[in-house]
Amino acid sequence: MKLKDLIFGSRAAPDNGGRAGHYAESVQGWLPVADIRDGVVITKDGRFVKLLEVLPVNFALKSPMEQQNIIYYFSSYLKIAPDHIQFLAVTQKADIDGYIKRMWQAYEAEENENCRTMIADNIAEIEYLADREALTRRFFIAIQYEPRMKVRGNTVDGIIQRLNDEANTARNYLDLCGLETLQPEYSDIFLAETLYGLLNRRTSGIAKLPLQVFSMVDEIC
Repeated sequence: MKLKDLIFGSRAAPDNGGRAGHYAESVQGWLPVADIRDGVVITKDGRFVKLLEVLPVNFALKSPMEQQNIIYYFSSYLKIAPDHIQFLAVTQKADIDGYIKRMWQAYEAEENENCRTMIADNIAEIEYLADREALTRRFFIAIQYEPRMKVRGNTVDGIIQRLNDEANTARNYLDLCGLETLQPEYSDIFLAETLYGLLNRRTSGIAKLPLQVFSMVDEIC
């Protein structure tokens, strides 16, 4: 069994309450996602959605020529973009775990007591700011499959391929705008982690999906 089967349910799982693949009163019962395949989200109501994460740039810091190019190429993309497209901005508390861990390592390795005190003060200040002020923002483009899209063989695999082609088109135009889109090595894992963060915004801020869950699924099953 794969990780996504544990999260979203599997046809092979017991039938409870008339819902095949869902355990009674489980997360699988209310989760709107039915599956993730080749970087595409398949929802329970039959929609296919491709999610792209875009790394932001500060438009105000661009030169007038660069700003003009961004506006031109982005408007050019909107003219050929699918009808059902969404631009999403997600705001969360800044993730400082990695930085804090490195600072404590430096604290333990430092021999000068005054320096240790300064490091401890810095850690306390960062934690204070992160708890009250520091925010991180992520930007996404969601592209939904539309019946008017031409699909090879009119199959699920064809729909997925078409959405990935649409994503590549978006990447090309965004590249002309000077915007970079993430291309994770393992797209299904990236989507599982991203959906976890979007659906559990408060919990995901303090409890990440453990990395070992991806390598230990076979042992769990």
